Amino acid sequence: KDILNSYQRDMSKHAPSEIIPRITDLWKSLPAQLSKENRKFIYGVVRKGARAREYELALQWLLDAGLIYKVYNVKAPQLPLASYEDRAAFKIFVLDVGLLGAMSNLKAATIVAGNSIFTEFKGALTEQYVLQQLILRYEPYYYAKTNSTQEIDFLLQDEEDEIVPLEVKAETNVKAKSLRQFVADNQSKKAYRISMNDYLQEDWVTNVPLYAVNGLEFYSIQN
Repeated sequence: KDILNSYQRDMSKHAPSEIIPRITDLWKSLPAQLSKENRKFIYGVVRKGARAREYELALQWLLDAGLIYKVYNVKAPQLPLASYEDRAAFKIFVLDVGLLGAMSNLKAATIVAGNSIFTEFKGALTEQYVLQQLILRYEPYYYAKTNSTQEIDFLLQDEEDEIVPLEVKAETNVKAKSLRQFVADNQSKKAYRISMNDYLQEDWVTNVPLYAVNGLEFYSIQN
């Protein structure tokens, strides 16, 4: 909380005065943005009726300050991923999973013990945690297929120029219909499902425990 208060003071001190209220509104909206089932950033969550042009400078200020990460959707899972960015569709994550918990006023006991009404936001915290590990080595994207419920949490372009889909699960329930369909549609050589389960190699996907994401190396399934 002290760190968050310090950030708030820095916003007031260093940001252009005319956009400080918008920076504050945007910053405070992030837990609500991430708690949605579809975590795509929606300006209307910041303020009812808000438009992109009103908040573009505020969003860029938070990016330049290193307080948020921006993950773009791609219009097609093709190489190179950067050339298929959909600049109008993106997710916003904060810089640290612990700060996200503090911003949301979550108690440690709720996170550790679990709670039946905590399910959706647990997924947000888990996705935030995985993003922090991936962004140290990769530029992650996500993929939401047009006119479909199919969504892949993260897409990476690895060192071998393979497109690697990753599905993130907060629990041990690891049904991944979207991931399986993506692998079938794109004949993916590599696919990863990250969850609370132990490591397991299946014929179409590699299951990786959450604690091991930081050291994850991407290998072809057949290897």
